Amino acid sequence: MKRIFLTITLVAAAWILAIPAAAQGRSQSHPGRGSAAAGSMGGGHGMDASGTSGPHTPGQLLTKNTQLSSKLSSLLPTGTDLQTAASGFRNLGQFVAAVHVSHNLDIPFDQLKCTELATAAACPGMTVPSKGSNLGQAIQTLKPTMSSTDSKSAAKQAEKEASADTR
Repeated sequence: MKRIFLTITLVAAAWILAIPAAAQGRSQSHPGRGSAAAGSMGGGHGMDASGTSGPHTPGQLLTKNTQLSSKLSSLLPTGTDLQTAASGFRNLGQFVAAVHVSHNLDIPFDQLKCTELATAAACPGMTVPSKGSNLGQAIQTLKPTMSSTDSKSAAKQAEKEASADTR
């Protein structure tokens, strides 16, 4: 009887101690990738390689990634300041996708940014739209001859290109 009681007590104790560990969940990192990969699109939080924590703006990420900066500069008009162009976007992926749409569909980047973000800072010298829009809606607004389906697929294509660029 004592053996059964002792066994039940040990199993119960192990089960009780396992609950807090299970509540912590799994790690966010992926096998074969560093933890910085989880925030490569600019939305991650936590410590980076420099020891600083918190979210990073697209401009900060572009400063660190010179290869991406060089590629994006070639897709924008000559003389475009990447830091200024990236300001206002929520994350690096959103900015890179907008650059690709601008390049792929020959839409002036400043107009696309203004239409998508709808802030005074994003629209210097332009009329600020009443509300922002997603990338597909911004394409539809600036290229009204494109069908809704075509503008959505163009946005998806640009998002795929952005994802490939920011890996």
